[in-house]
Amino acid sequence: METIAYRDGATALEGELYRPAGTIRAVVAVYPTIMNPTQAVRDKAQALADSGYLAMVCDFYGQAPSGFDEARDFAMSLRQDVAVYRARLRAGLRALASLLDARGLPMVAIGFCMGGQAVLELARDGAPLACVASFHGLLDTQAPAEPGQVSARILVCHGDADPMVPRSQVLAFWGEMDEAGANWHFHAYSGVKHGFTNPYPVQGNPAVAYDKSADRQSWAAMLGMVEEAIA
Repeated sequence: METIAYRDGATALEGELYRPAGTIRAVVAVYPTIMNPTQAVRDKAQALADSGYLAMVCDFYGQAPSGFDEARDFAMSLRQDVAVYRARLRAGLRALASLLDARGLPMVAIGFCMGGQAVLELARDGAPLACVASFHGLLDTQAPAEPGQVSARILVCHGDADPMVPRSQVLAFWGEMDEAGANWHFHAYSGVKHGFTNPYPVQGNPAVAYDKSADRQSWAAMLGMVEEAIA
């Protein structure tokens, strides 16, 4: 893993870059959870590199939160203005696109939890991405997509028993994407909770639970979507 220094205005940020051993097939911006980079997200970035992709875990805050309460405060501050939030997300895309190895290659974004919401915000904002994939991400937004604005293909992988994303939010998202004319896929896994891709124990949050099958199925779906989008 290499570290990549970049900025969003006055905020210094640091990406974590994972290179494939052979030819780079495409470039993937990986947006982490509310906790910023964690081992589970780093493992996914390494898995992308193992599959031939140049992957960078982006930085939400410019610092590591000391715990969940501080992470929640950081996230609330960042997301209270959607324009500020999207600017932070685009800073990661620019940093990755500016790398010599990335030039001329298609770009994809994937994200987990808060990162899943992040990649959907990028798609809504018309970011030049071949596709985005959200894993157990929130689906609501302060700025719904406008018709014709979404160019990226969208994959959402969602646990149907996720109390943080009720079905009302799911249905609203479907309607928003239809109104925008987006190309979207939505995979829902019955009985599966939030955070289903994270095999590391999460204490004190009954909303979160790893699910081996949903993790495997959603990862395969993402790789298939990326294959199609960059072909």
